[in-house]
Amino acid sequence: MTRIRPVRPDDHEALAEICVRTGAAGADATGAHSSDGLLPDLFVLPYAARHPDFCFVLEDDAGDDAGVRGPRGYVVGTPDTAAFETWFAEQWWPARRGRYATPAGVRDARDAEMIAYADARGTVPAPYAATYPAHLHIDLLPDAQGRGAGRALVERFCDALALGGVGGVHLVADAQNAGALAFYDRLGFTRLPSGSGEQAFGRALP
Repeated sequence: MTRIRPVRPDDHEALAEICVRTGAAGADATGAHSSDGLLPDLFVLPYAARHPDFCFVLEDDAGDDAGVRGPRGYVVGTPDTAAFETWFAEQWWPARRGRYATPAGVRDARDAEMIAYADARGTVPAPYAATYPAHLHIDLLPDAQGRGAGRALVERFCDALALGGVGGVHLVADAQNAGALAFYDRLGFTRLPSGSGEQAFGRALP
């Protein structure tokens, strides 16, 4: 049996693992960067730290193929992208940047690209936040996919936003992840003008 529940502090290690294991356009990104902590520090852990009330975990009582129980996926996000990005730039990232930005910690262009992305957050207005002020990230391990769990996670997150009076949510997906693009189309998200290699989506909320 699977269930969706609010995130807990003791979930953070599992969330980081899921982020890495799905971090290469849905495939495993373990070892892709000089530290496997880089992707979680950008895309999941800051949300769980700042907005646990908008972060939800998919948990499977039966566990994975080896019977290991725990989170199998998550949705995390923020109801206010502009405020979140300012907090990320002023508080979250400065406390962690030194882990990755030393000469010994920058292994190749993949590290440098992610660090440059993190450095730029909060320095310019988020391009979609005026119309869709919230944003989200969702990841599920392969054994949790294809059973409606992704839809349930997104709807739980959107329900929480709507209850808080938030008028819209956006996200940015890897343009190479065809499965993810089709998934957001099915959930009623609208494709938005996007940068190279990515596809943005927006959805108005009641």
